[in-house]
Amino acid sequence: MYQSFEVTARPEQGPARLADLRAEMARVGVDGFLIPRADAHQGEYVPPRDERLSWLTGFTGSAGFCVALEKVAGVFIDGRYRTQVKQQVADDFTPVPWPEVSLTDWLKEQLPHGGIVAYDPWLHAAGQIKQAEAALKGSGITLKRSENLVDQIWSDQPDAPKAPVIEHPMKFAGECAQDKTARLAKGLRDAGQSATVLTLPDSIMWLLNIRGSDVAHNPVALGFAILHEDAQIDLFMHAEKLSTVDLPDFVRLQDESAFILHVTQLKGAVLVDMATVPQIVADELGDQMVAGNDPCALPKARKNAAEIAGSQAAHIRDGAAVVETLAWLDAQAPGTVSEIDVVKHLESSRRDDPTLREISFDTISGTGPNGAIIHYRVSEESNATLEDGHLLVLDSGGQYLDGTTDITRTLAIGTPGQDERSAYTRVLQGMIAVSQLRWPMGLAGRDIEAFGRAPLWQAGQDFNHGLGHGVGAYLSVHEGPQRLSRLSDVALEVGMILSNEPGYYREGAFGIRIENLIVVKAAPSTASADPERDMLSWKTLTYAPLEPKLIDVALLAPNERNWINSYHSEVRQILSPRLSSSAKNWLDRVTQPL
Repeated sequence: MYQSFEVTARPEQGPARLADLRAEMARVGVDGFLIPRADAHQGEYVPPRDERLSWLTGFTGSAGFCVALEKVAGVFIDGRYRTQVKQQVADDFTPVPWPEVSLTDWLKEQLPHGGIVAYDPWLHAAGQIKQAEAALKGSGITLKRSENLVDQIWSDQPDAPKAPVIEHPMKFAGECAQDKTARLAKGLRDAGQSATVLTLPDSIMWLLNIRGSDVAHNPVALGFAILHEDAQIDLFMHAEKLSTVDLPDFVRLQDESAFILHVTQLKGAVLVDMATVPQIVADELGDQMVAGNDPCALPKARKNAAEIAGSQAAHIRDGAAVVETLAWLDAQAPGTVSEIDVVKHLESSRRDDPTLREISFDTISGTGPNGAIIHYRVSEESNATLEDGHLLVLDSGGQYLDGTTDITRTLAIGTPGQDERSAYTRVLQGMIAVSQLRWPMGLAGRDIEAFGRAPLWQAGQDFNHGLGHGVGAYLSVHEGPQRLSRLSDVALEVGMILSNEPGYYREGAFGIRIENLIVVKAAPSTASADPERDMLSWKTLTYAPLEPKLIDVALLAPNERNWINSYHSEVRQILSPRLSSSAKNWLDRVTQPL
């Protein structure tokens, strides 16, 4: 289970691979080629076979893409990766701030006289291509379907994964696959639709109550599915993955290679999610295609009672593992422990739980300047020692049979400086503001995420990532459609689990992030509440202490201090029975009332 810290590609390998790609572009007569970080299933995480972006450029972030032209190769990265990309790609690649600079505007600037830019229609969502073609209209630039040119030059490309699938028990799922399928099929009939095409792995896993391990850290099996209006499902997946699973009678197992053929044989209106369906599917459906949302997305996001109970139980066990590591770390002298040492200890603590299947993402353990890299991934080359005065950003999580966890704590090594304490306290104030929030039903993430930024804004500071993402129930640690983001218009609903993770990052110096998972619940009534206005609030799922050495109590309002004391009291009460004596004594000490 312990990760190897190997970089997929080194910066010095990029120029030769880029030259080979350009030779392929010349062979097929195109001026450019698009390389997304995506596979045919359009999930956030991809198996090694589909790590084309990393293999070509060296950039290992979880989002972004490259556009290779004859004279320039742009690597498009969002705010989370502005620092990281500079360290991972060679000078032959040009980092491009995205979405501030769009793909189409960049192409117009680089190809002022027009040209042909090729793309693999399996790897780009239909909505992306439609939007790009509209923006390029009149520019003389053409997007053209093509074989994958990176695959032509990647001689040792890994095979497609074929890991075994397991059943997800009813005690954790809370609803049988037949009931889920019948409910969604009724929605198709009510809308006058004959079928829907499902490509997102976590949607298929949720619908059929199965789990897999084709992708690192995410319990999903890769495949496609077609749900028909009569509640029959065609599942396109390698049969050997399912050799130990009894599929329901309404599921017809098909070979994955037959997927497109079945798509072409569909009759009537077919629902597709333009944000995730591959362009090749849209091309085959033509006028039959009805654009909408993945019908699994919202039901999956609205966790039922069994899923919430499982998540709560997983977070308690996970919190105990985290505290064991925090207590161990606090006993180590500055200068004696490295970032990788912390990762190894934390992952070992989690492995003591027999229900742990995997970590939920590569553990982020960044000290000093490394902590300012938002999605830093430690390697043997970058591994730094935790020195006196440093901060450590420790972002980690586990995939347990009953739930998925994601927690970040920022820790002070030795004696922190006042700048670090002030910034940490402002980040903490933002997290508390969101945790305490009550809001009217119907609001989306964009309507409330500013509460988590306001204390930083008052100091002229901010952070370049969303305030929070959705989280699955023993599924993907990043789950849509719910988000705490200024870009999200999806209304928050009871049962949705999200992260609450404000941060602050000073490049070359330090980083800060504090993250709890929270679940939407109906707000308790108050004497002054309008009886006709339904209100929502949060329940915190994560249990682990905050860093007392970094809290500047003078900056706290009374309600903020009370929240911290109440939270720490709950952490002590819930976790203490599960801890070793040394960890319990440490927890008692660091959670004393402020």
